[in-house]
Amino acid sequence: MTLAPSEMICFALYSAGHAMQQAYRPHLDALGLTYPQYVVLSALWTAPAPPTVGGISAQVHLDSSTLTPLLKRLEAMGLVTRTRDSHDERQVRVGLTATGREMEASAAHIPACFTAKTGLTMDQIVQMRTDLARLADQLRAPDAVT
Repeated sequence: MTLAPSEMICFALYSAGHAMQQAYRPHLDALGLTYPQYVVLSALWTAPAPPTVGGISAQVHLDSSTLTPLLKRLEAMGLVTRTRDSHDERQVRVGLTATGREMEASAAHIPACFTAKTGLTMDQIVQMRTDLARLADQLRAPDAVT
């Protein structure tokens, strides 16, 4: 059975994701960041210690062929450093520079701006995030129907 785009959950998710990135754009443009760069920086801002590239990849669901060039751009912008792990040189750790840390304060208003723009309550946002994370995990599961 063929469905119209308006009847497809995949299209609803795609459309919502696109609208979300558009809503973030003015805030991120002011910081000189793309949405994926912002997500990676958010992962670094909340990390208790400099994570490995693999750890970031797992957290933000970007493969290394996407993440490595993104990290190189953030490094060229002076926001992060990439260094070999002293205990396992196969691992690369990503840390924030002072400028990268300072950007956290400049971006602190963004989540509240987005939350207000959704028109949802915090409970609704938390429930939606939980449901979407569960959906994403199910779709990534090796036994997911394809």
